[in-house]
Amino acid sequence: MISRRHMILGAGAAAAAGVALYGFSRGPSYDSVARSVWRVPAATDMPRLEYLVHHATLAANSHNTQPWLFSEADGQVTIRPDLGRATPVADADNHHLFASLGCACENLLLAAAAAGESAEAYFVDEGDGRIDIAFAAGGDRRDALFDAIVDRQCTRSVYDGRKVGTDDLARLEKAANRPGCTIVFIPDGPPTEKALELILAANGEQVANPDFASELLSWLRFSTAAAVEKRDGLYSGCSGNPALPTWLGRIMFGFAFTPQSENDKYARQIRSSSGLAVFVSEGDDKAHWVEAGRSYQRFALQATALGIRHAFVNQPLEVARYRPEFAELIGVAGKRPDLIVRYGYAPPMPRSLRRPVGDVII
Repeated sequence: MISRRHMILGAGAAAAAGVALYGFSRGPSYDSVARSVWRVPAATDMPRLEYLVHHATLAANSHNTQPWLFSEADGQVTIRPDLGRATPVADADNHHLFASLGCACENLLLAAAAAGESAEAYFVDEGDGRIDIAFAAGGDRRDALFDAIVDRQCTRSVYDGRKVGTDDLARLEKAANRPGCTIVFIPDGPPTEKALELILAANGEQVANPDFASELLSWLRFSTAAAVEKRDGLYSGCSGNPALPTWLGRIMFGFAFTPQSENDKYARQIRSSSGLAVFVSEGDDKAHWVEAGRSYQRFALQATALGIRHAFVNQPLEVARYRPEFAELIGVAGKRPDLIVRYGYAPPMPRSLRRPVGDVII
């Protein structure tokens, strides 16, 4: 009988062969496609709606599912949820999905201002919910955060341990200021270790859940070819892992994705970070989830402008039974914290792709 050890060694050898073969694969390179996505077009280079949507789709979103649809009528742009791209195991009530819409909304508003338009967003709680954006000519000016849109990324790597200074933390807090939203920085020492304990407990529970693993696997893009074809999901290279043929990546995932290995990874990453920031809105409904997304997106853009990296560690918010304890830890008992990020300093990683603008305009 072939032992588990021999199977792992055999898979490792196959992985090395897969990497070698993929060095000779044909078709557009990942970098060339990424450059075509993360670019700075002039407002005159494309139709107005496409220009706005291009920047909106560069926003952060859970699992890079890109769960948004855009339309225009009577000069007003609407952002709707694409529920076919929901992640019901990790995000049972679509909280992260609507926060993602808020991120896209903030980018779109910044792009409108850069093009000389004044814009205001309204959440409409009808049907599945939507965001309506109304425009007026002039009256707005380019926000410095707009320039960070094409450089922003969630950097899923070990950071270098340097601390972010108090002045920069104040800038991050100011940028994230939104009505009804608060940002809470978790101080170093016992509070951070307690937060880490909750993150690891929730993460271990998620990883041990076969439904969670199956859902995550459906959004993983192991090969460059799959990443370029789909232009969504989580590409291995964006986390510093080698590209592999899809069949081999799925085998390796089955061996490597364990509670212990994932918890070890997150412990290293969090302890290498400067700190944790938590975004908390006043209410627990779709409108507030959107506002939390807008707050986070502004934080992310300001962090990018300051050379500060960040990444989500939302596990104790995704596993509902850990939310009250986490809320109490950060001094907001009775509320639902929306998003958790770690932040610090690290080199950039490859950036994720986005679907063509035409695919998300209806």
